[in-house]
Amino acid sequence: MEIPKISDAEWRVMRVLWETSPLSADEVVDALAATTHWKPKTVKTLLNRLANKGALRFEKDGRRYLYHPCVEEAACVRAETRSFVDRVYDGALTPMLASFLQQERLTEEEIAALKRILDEKGRG
Repeated sequence: MEIPKISDAEWRVMRVLWETSPLSADEVVDALAATTHWKPKTVKTLLNRLANKGALRFEKDGRRYLYHPCVEEAACVRAETRSFVDRVYDGALTPMLASFLQQERLTEEEIAALKRILDEKGRG
């Protein structure tokens, strides 16, 4: 299955549904109310866009619709990461990682975790 392109606003909606689903549109609006000032119509538009893209499915439950993700969060993260690396670094992962590591302050724990990941990749 092809992973749909998801906008920044759509990511926020998807995160709500990856955390808990199924949810009605009103429940998604309520979940986003603390972090956005979106009107209910905006959230419902985003839900419809995501459904049209195949990222969500919905089922009728009485007078409301319940929304479920059709794509896994991890698959969307992988696709977005690959798209970013392809667009910005011409598909080359090493320059992207080098740029990130040179610009960010990392704790000893973060450095140790990165070393473990690289060691595991080297063995795999």
